[in-house]
Amino acid sequence: MTSTQRIAFLKGHGTENDFVIVPDPEGRLDLSAAAVGRICDRRAGLGGDGLLRVVRSAADPEARAMADEAEWFMDYRNGDGSIAEMCGNGVRVFARYLLHAGLVQAGDLALATRAGVRRVHLAKTGDVTVSMGRAELPEERVQVTLDGRSWPAVNVNMGNPHAVAFVEDLAHAGDLLAVPPFGPAAVYPDGVNIEFVVDRGPRHVAMRVHERGSGETRSCGTGACAVAVATARRDGSDPTVSGLPVTYTVDVLGGSLSITELPDGTVEMTGPAEIVAEGTFDPAWLTTALA
Repeated sequence: MTSTQRIAFLKGHGTENDFVIVPDPEGRLDLSAAAVGRICDRRAGLGGDGLLRVVRSAADPEARAMADEAEWFMDYRNGDGSIAEMCGNGVRVFARYLLHAGLVQAGDLALATRAGVRRVHLAKTGDVTVSMGRAELPEERVQVTLDGRSWPAVNVNMGNPHAVAFVEDLAHAGDLLAVPPFGPAAVYPDGVNIEFVVDRGPRHVAMRVHERGSGETRSCGTGACAVAVATARRDGSDPTVSGLPVTYTVDVLGGSLSITELPDGTVEMTGPAEIVAEGTFDPAWLTTALA
């Protein structure tokens, strides 16, 4: 943290997956992992599942190569300060902030992320649709074990890694305070987001999730996409083979998301995104807190 001025922030959420938003268009803030962790602390900080730093792609070394295609880069950090490749709910909230701040117009836009450029359709009000790219289904299979139960998990990558386990009851996931044991560990050297899934009806499932670096969250957008793709394959549906799109409703603790896999393999996610508050904080507080 290099600024001596008060730093603007906003709070937003997508299906109750909540984020601290820090505008930094010229890339002047140096947010360490420890600083992000303290900002996201729900008792000693502002509180959030993660932090979205809003920076112009041209001003950030990680995103500069995408600047011609996407003006804005979503620098997403998990609640513990660790860097993440992608956050589906975060993309929707990020886009909603850009409109809220008058930095973009409603309609179609491109956003840079560590997982590549993501296309967004942003209405003036209501839901936001994000083109999340294609899901990858690596061949390695993993197993999740919890409280004496074990389940095979589907390995899905949505720009970040997921292990999707179909269970009989969401209560079987326990309290999700700690990372559910999984193996083999070598499949996910940087950790994994783990989803527990039950059926609710035709093309309708519900999930709980343990997110890397954040614990259980009320929602996970990339997780919902991974769940929809894994469920479609379980149900014998592959739009890249059939040529027909398939849509699943995925219930999360904070609401519902609509996930569509298209014949070209692209996965689209539609759901709400809201800005709920804004203010400033004094970097002196953060400096003192981290001393």
